[in-house]
Amino acid sequence: MVEVIWTDSAIEDLNDIGAYIAKDSVRYAEITIAELFGSVDILEEYPSYGIVVPEFDNEFVRQIIKGNYRIVYQIINDFKVEILTVHNCARLISKTKHF
Repeated sequence: MVEVIWTDSAIEDLNDIGAYIAKDSVRYAEITIAELFGSVDILEEYPSYGIVVPEFDNEFVRQIIKGNYRIVYQIINDFKVEILTVHNCARLISKTKHF
């Protein structure tokens, strides 16, 4: 089984998303964050589940699309995956961002 680790940056992204959504609905914010957080559980068994992030064209940097969000992760080795960022699908990830 692969260990899935959320980076501080990805946790901060979730907090920002939750705070933004909570301006309109605290309950919807809670549901959205829980769904985003839970959507990476599949990586424990299938770390290559996501698709390659097109901006980087690196087979180890992948994403899972959940609703309006891209959950970007990196396969570190056979035993570890790191969640790098949670990003709105409407925005491109800057090519200057290094994972």
